[in-house]
Amino acid sequence: MDKITGSMETLSALQITSDMEGLDAECKTILYAKEVLAIILQEVAEEYKGYSRREIMEFIEDDSLSQAKEVSTGRTNTQIRGGNAEFIQLNEKVSYFDFVFRIRNPRLSNSRVTVNLHVDIEPQKTYRPGYPVEKRGIYYLARRIASQLTLATEQTDYGTLEKCYSIWICRDDIPVRERYSISFYEITNSHNIGYCTTDKENYDLMKLVIIRLGQNEFHGKEEDEGYHLLRFLNAVMYPHKEDFMDIVSDYIDFSENKELWQEVNTMSGLGQSILEEGREQGIEQGIEQGIEQGIEQGIEQGIEQGIHALVMDHLEEKIPREKSIVKLQRHFGLSREKAELYYEKYAL
Repeated sequence: MDKITGSMETLSALQITSDMEGLDAECKTILYAKEVLAIILQEVAEEYKGYSRREIMEFIEDDSLSQAKEVSTGRTNTQIRGGNAEFIQLNEKVSYFDFVFRIRNPRLSNSRVTVNLHVDIEPQKTYRPGYPVEKRGIYYLARRIASQLTLATEQTDYGTLEKCYSIWICRDDIPVRERYSISFYEITNSHNIGYCTTDKENYDLMKLVIIRLGQNEFHGKEEDEGYHLLRFLNAVMYPHKEDFMDIVSDYIDFSENKELWQEVNTMSGLGQSILEEGREQGIEQGIEQGIEQGIEQGIEQGIEQGIHALVMDHLEEKIPREKSIVKLQRHFGLSREKAELYYEKYAL
């Protein structure tokens, strides 16, 4: 029974972490809701420390709200866009940011001037796609910076460049020691020779955030830094888990967005159906393996019982040892060494 259970668990894990297009699409729908973006930014962007999630949602620029891209007919669209998510350069392939938007930077904005942050969210199934995601993230940041200037001329005002965030949420293939970790990479003034008073805002233009989850259960402590973000994203990226709805409801007030609640419910139901399907297939496979193993074990036991009976008969009839060993070899297809071992085992 242990072997059957083990097979079931293994197959279930494979089912859940395989390419589940429907579930992944629903996952992205939830990730791109303003309520969820506010949770992420509150935890990883220093510009929003001390601000409530409601305030962060209000910082999102109105003209970055997409009315053209419906999730599905009948749904109120709460997704955001941030200009063109595509960038093209001569002799390069077309690349796409997964999801970009603009949001007000409250530290640098005032009643007369609005300064934005440009945010790129990149949910990833695997942390190991064949190249370091850190390098790809830095490349994306560089392109987001460059995209703010249509064409560099002598009149170009580089002072208008605004800070960019690239936030990568990696779900699977995380080394055990790195699971449930968050890394931050940014431009810093690391060394000065002589007196220098450069303002941070003049070079603080890029920040890469790598969030690593994991297939195992999250058992962080509430007092740990990053606990709430990792707990929340672990639920969203693995919606098949039983406590998915309870955890998500701890962070999102659905009373003001019934459509989002429906989307989360759909996502939870899809996750559970995939889990149940995996379990059923696992049980079937486990039973088949159990039957095959039982037959093999039965044959082995039957052969051993036959060997035991033959040796005991020969001993009772006082047949010489050498003749008994030859008979064991011929009758049961044993090697000389095996036949001798069996004879010694039962002749004692």
